[in-house]
Amino acid sequence: MQPTADFDPVKLARSLLRRSRQGALATLMAESHDPYCSLVNVASFADGSPILLISRLAVHTKNILDDGRVSLMLDEHAAGDPLEGARIMLAGKAEEASGDDVAALRRRYLNAHPSAEAFVDFKDFSFFRITPAGLHLVAGFGRIIDLTPGQFMTDISDAAALLEAEPGAVEHMNADHRDAMNLYATKLLGAQAADWRCTGCDPDGFDMQAGTSTLRLDFPERVTSGAELRKMLVRLSAEARSKG
Repeated sequence: MQPTADFDPVKLARSLLRRSRQGALATLMAESHDPYCSLVNVASFADGSPILLISRLAVHTKNILDDGRVSLMLDEHAAGDPLEGARIMLAGKAEEASGDDVAALRRRYLNAHPSAEAFVDFKDFSFFRITPAGLHLVAGFGRIIDLTPGQFMTDISDAAALLEAEPGAVEHMNADHRDAMNLYATKLLGAQAADWRCTGCDPDGFDMQAGTSTLRLDFPERVTSGAELRKMLVRLSAEARSKG
């Protein structure tokens, strides 16, 4: 089925990857290889790849350690009939994080799930990242399409300076610029006023959260350094204020 002309599947897929906080994780049983599905909390890395914090005591973790092939279903939790909302099925390989990757995954996951601070250091819990192999998007009649990682993942190969600056930028925005984030949410994204805080940023956009609500603010152009990020956020603040 071909998408309709007004449909931007890449933008929608990226938004769901960034905004989703829970999903259905499908793994293969270690011995029988039968399918197994479980509910998991998720966050996203700078490139959009999903992050999991899971216990080795859980069946899905044992399955992943035996065979890392997984599928992850994410949906927008639309009001009314859930089948009328957009959802994605991401296929890929889940691998346990190690070395320098752990700190970055930990920070981004805890920004999205602060309550996980209560158990993140338990010895049986580890961070896993899913490297996508492909994605199937369903968003209604005439809006069904398969996407490759090159289409929906964010390129971070040229953004080392931004990734280095991101932790400080997130902390600074949350400490000193909640008013600006509320403007982004209400004036640029049409959301309700709330205690919006930043959970992460990347070359393509800025993620915000208030309670269980999440937003994705796409940048009009890519940013790859801390200086470019500051200029972009000032520009977006001015744009939001101009809307009255």
